[in-house]
Amino acid sequence: MTDPIADMLARIRNASVVKKQEVSLPMSKIKYAIAKVLEGEGWIQKAEVVKGGISGRKNSKNVSFDELKIVLKYKKSGKSVITSIKRISNPGLRIYAGKKELPRVLNNFGIAIISTPQGLMTNKEARKKKVGGEVICEVY
Repeated sequence: MTDPIADMLARIRNASVVKKQEVSLPMSKIKYAIAKVLEGEGWIQKAEVVKGGISGRKNSKNVSFDELKIVLKYKKSGKSVITSIKRISNPGLRIYAGKKELPRVLNNFGIAIISTPQGLMTNKEARKKKVGGEVICEVY
């Protein structure tokens, strides 16, 4: 897999379209950090690490992988809270924004997740802290 973050976002998007309650995916620190930002902003209900994994996947040394379980959030009408989630910066073309060029997503109704030297944060937090970084994705 060349872009695990794009895979994560696609899994979340696909699960929300078919109205699944949760999504399981291979664990990594960056995916967990993205999920925690989404949870903190109220786009998903919960993100947690499942030791040993739900699917019980194992590597060649018979060691089980940890998995990230994301519980999706829906409105009372049954529609997903996430209308769109898309990757901005990818391995082939990195997109960076300085502190003055940070994107505004849907007139601040959405968020952009920015990877900064101070860690992953939303575009609003990065603007307050006056830091720029790589624009990972947009959610609205």
